[in-house]
Amino acid sequence: MLRVGFIGLGIMGKPMAKNIKREGYKLIVYNRSKSVLEEMEELGIIIAANGKEVAEKSDVIITMLPNSPDVSAALFDENGIIDGISAGKAVIDMSSISPVASKEFYSKLNEMDVSFLDAPVSGGETGAIEGTIAVMVGGEKPVFDKYYDLLMTMASSVTYVGEAGSGNIAKLANQMIVASNITAISEAYVFAKKAGADPKVVFEAIRGGLAGSKVMEHKSPKIFDDNYDPGFRIELHIKDMQNVMDTARSVNVSIPIAASIMEILQSCKIDGLEKKDHSAIAKYFEKINNTKLDD
Repeated sequence: MLRVGFIGLGIMGKPMAKNIKREGYKLIVYNRSKSVLEEMEELGIIIAANGKEVAEKSDVIITMLPNSPDVSAALFDENGIIDGISAGKAVIDMSSISPVASKEFYSKLNEMDVSFLDAPVSGGETGAIEGTIAVMVGGEKPVFDKYYDLLMTMASSVTYVGEAGSGNIAKLANQMIVASNITAISEAYVFAKKAGADPKVVFEAIRGGLAGSKVMEHKSPKIFDDNYDPGFRIELHIKDMQNVMDTARSVNVSIPIAASIMEILQSCKIDGLEKKDHSAIAKYFEKINNTKLDD
C-alpha cells in the first residue's frame, strides 16, 4: 500500500487527509499547529515531528498550505521535506499558489529525481469534507496517471491540465470567475432592491435561466441572510487575486475586471471583513448604495 505523507491540516487539509485515511492508505502527517494532531492520532494516523520525517516515511507527500512562501518553507527549510526525501518519490502540492512558484518547485525537485505535481482544488470546506472537490493538475502526465487514484479519494473530479504550473493557472482562472460571479450577483441584488424589487424573488425568477450558476445557488442564501460565516475567507481570495495580478504581469496580459474586483476585495478588508466569507463582497455594494439586502 502506498505510504502517503500530508502536511497542512487546516480547514481544507484536515478533511482531505481523513478521506485518504478512510480509503485505507497508510498516512503520516505534520502540522505546525499541534491542536489538530491529537484528533488525527485517534484515527490511527501517524504523527511526524517535522516535514523531514514525513518525507522519510512516505512514498508521496501532499502539501496543503496557504501560499507560495509556506510551500517553499515546507519544502526547503531546515528539517523540511527536502531533507528527508529521496529519488523516485513525489510531492503533490494541493495549495493554491502562484504558477511561477509551482514551476520553480518542479524544476528544483526534478534535479533530485523527485516528481512534482501542482494540484490545487476547488469546492471549499464542504467539498473537502464530502470528498467532492475538483482537482486541477499540472506536471508530467505519467506522474499524474500514477497518483490519479490517490487524488480521487478526495475528489469528484481530477483533471490533467498540462505541464507544471498549469494546475494553478486553472485555479486562478477559477478564482477570477468565482469572484466575478459573486460581484455580479451582489451588484444585481442591490440594484434590484434600490429599484423596488425583492432580491429574493429576483433570485427565484432568474436562477433557472442563463444567469444561474453554482455560485448564485451557494452564495445567494448567505447574502440574503447576512450570514458571512466563512467557507472561503475574503483574505484568501485576496491572496489568490494577488497571484492572478502577479501572473498576469509576468505574461503581459490585461485583466481589468480582475483588477476592479481586487479593489473591491481590498475595500472589504479595510472594513474589517477579511475573515468573512467572500460572499461578503455584497457588503461593499450595500455600503456604497446605503441599503441592506436583509431588511
